[in-house]
Amino acid sequence: MSDLPGSDAPGPLHGIRVVELASEHAAFAGKMLGDLGADVIVVEPPGGHASRAYGPFVDDVEDPERSLWWWHYNTSKRGIVLDLDSDTGADQLRLLVGAADIVLEGEQPDALAVRHLDHTDLRAGREELIWVSVTPFGRRGTRALEPATDLTLLAGGGPVWSCGYDDHSLPPIRGGGNQAFHIASTFAVMAALTAVLARDVTGRGQHVDVSVHAAANVTTEAGSYEWLVARGTVQRQTGRHALTTMSMPTQMCCADGRYVTTGFPPRARRDYEALIDWLVSLGLRDEFPDIVLLDLAVERGGVTIAEMATEPLAVEIFGAGREALMFIAERITAEEFFRGGQTRGLACGVVAAPEEAFESAHFVARGFQADVEHDDLGRSYRYAGAPFLMPASPWRISRRAPHVGEHDAEILGG
Repeated sequence: MSDLPGSDAPGPLHGIRVVELASEHAAFAGKMLGDLGADVIVVEPPGGHASRAYGPFVDDVEDPERSLWWWHYNTSKRGIVLDLDSDTGADQLRLLVGAADIVLEGEQPDALAVRHLDHTDLRAGREELIWVSVTPFGRRGTRALEPATDLTLLAGGGPVWSCGYDDHSLPPIRGGGNQAFHIASTFAVMAALTAVLARDVTGRGQHVDVSVHAAANVTTEAGSYEWLVARGTVQRQTGRHALTTMSMPTQMCCADGRYVTTGFPPRARRDYEALIDWLVSLGLRDEFPDIVLLDLAVERGGVTIAEMATEPLAVEIFGAGREALMFIAERITAEEFFRGGQTRGLACGVVAAPEEAFESAHFVARGFQADVEHDDLGRSYRYAGAPFLMPASPWRISRRAPHVGEHDAEILGG
């Protein structure tokens, strides 16, 4: 399989063993730990976890071994089947946990306690064990047993309120792709690794209790803080941060009908110099009506946010930078706009469909695509790769997702 440069070396979590009880809430956390080198053993119930029935399926063949959901979230893991309602299965889990560094689970609160398999049971006598729970509202509190889905957690946590369009007659928009579970899993990994570092110092593990709802809420940027501090309610805006007051648009339509986004317009001297250079290269300098404001921006060294709060001219200069970007976008294609802005150090991007982004030259060069060998099907498949790059900490998908009970004999013996 092809991986990022230097990824043939053991991952940074090599030597860490994780026992994961299969769940939707924590599957991405287990994947990240496994792709970073931990030995992750995912435990499924008899017949396999319910998520194996989630489509789409390879070649449209509905089969628990062909679910792309299961494939994606369970790379770099070994898999076993245990019946935790049986004495044998419960004893086998205790043995597994006895040799683990981390237990990762997203079980319904109290589901493990009634089997005497909860952290209070299995950490007894093993203070060094780290136990990570990822549940909709955390293990404690009045909402602990409340039903929830990725959609309701995103809505209740706040991100949905902040996502949508300037036209508020349109409903909010949910972020796709199990976003609430991804957010919680990211917090779970950070907390688990922090607990590993703490254990290196103290010799003691701990119970990490992750609430998906709370994790989603603290990622609303200014949304939650604005309410807590000033009782202000942010408003969703098209392609830009939700704010209490509407800001200027950042998305624009190019000559080919595709949309681009500019992020924050020019402020520094070098940004205005680059913008003028762009206009000149396109033969548009003399056509742009506010070119004098761009020249003035270079002359004065750009504008600052503080100046815009007190100086009307600074506001005009700032607006002229945005107008210049729109002026350019209307006259060239989206791809030309993206490349022209990026090569000049200006923040801009193409609004792309997922498949377009995945196949872009940038993502390919970054090493985001990862080919994973499927020996069972006699070919390799292209996966989404590392969500982030850490040159000193190699990342790679070490194996395809396990079949139901594939590693029973290897791990459990018999």
